[in-house]
Amino acid sequence: MPQTKQVVVQKYGGSSLATEELLRNVAKRVVARRLQGADLVVCVSAMGDTTDELLKLAHRLSGDYSPSPRETDALISTGELVSASLMGIAIRGLGHDAISLSGRQAGIQTDETFGSARIANIEPTRVLQELERGRIVVIAGFQGLTPADDTTTLGRGASDLTAVAIAASVKADICEIYTDVDGILTADPRLVPDAKVIPHIGYEEMLEMASLGAKMNPRSIEMAAVHNVPMLITSSFNTNATGTKIGNFEDQNSNMEIRKSITSIATERSVARVTLHGIADRPGIAAAIMMPLRRRWHQHRRYRPKRFVTWSH
Repeated sequence: MPQTKQVVVQKYGGSSLATEELLRNVAKRVVARRLQGADLVVCVSAMGDTTDELLKLAHRLSGDYSPSPRETDALISTGELVSASLMGIAIRGLGHDAISLSGRQAGIQTDETFGSARIANIEPTRVLQELERGRIVVIAGFQGLTPADDTTTLGRGASDLTAVAIAASVKADICEIYTDVDGILTADPRLVPDAKVIPHIGYEEMLEMASLGAKMNPRSIEMAAVHNVPMLITSSFNTNATGTKIGNFEDQNSNMEIRKSITSIATERSVARVTLHGIADRPGIAAAIMMPLRRRWHQHRRYRPKRFVTWSH
């Protein structure tokens, strides 16, 4: 019986595709993995700041009105379509057959919540057919289709979610997320220059870190955990990076008394702590202090610190 090929889903973010040179480099990396014998599905984000630029243009054109959520989704979904088409062209330029698919063509079905749609189902028939034909399949991330045939987007940073969902639907062996860092680190490298890459981490720990700002979409981690999709987070720039594996690692340490107590330290910069001393302990005092702060917060919505008040008597 012939051995079944490994099925690999790769995802490349906007920073990895920002220029023509970077796009060529990604195409070479995809082809190199193909030459190792894997069937490949590649999910891509929009190039660089394309989505932000399209949103700015939409707001300028809408005048005193907010852009229609439906039209906004139809507009910003085009950034990923451009990336997918160019990636397909670049791969074919390297002598390998490839085809680009929109979210609709890839069978991604969503609800009708424009701007932050939820994936309802994936029918990967077309994806599987193209893999059977020996093609590298490139899918535009971040988008899907409603039952009414309207294009939706899944929310900012949701190309990771597209990749995991596709990996689950085609029963991929692994979902590899390529970004601008070497993996998930033990701390913010801007604050801790010698932060280390975490070699492996469980879904629950990764979900908590993602919710606190680590470079992963929390929804993608939730989906990976539900469908038991192994993941690898690694660099698209550093070919020597080993990355971080995400999955079930309950049996990683055989000695039940030797366990790491801390995996990583998450940092939030937009937090202000205010300690007030000598405050009278009587009903209504907290409201008397917090309400002016709340009014001030609404006047300056561009600055949104979380506030913690410590009471000292």
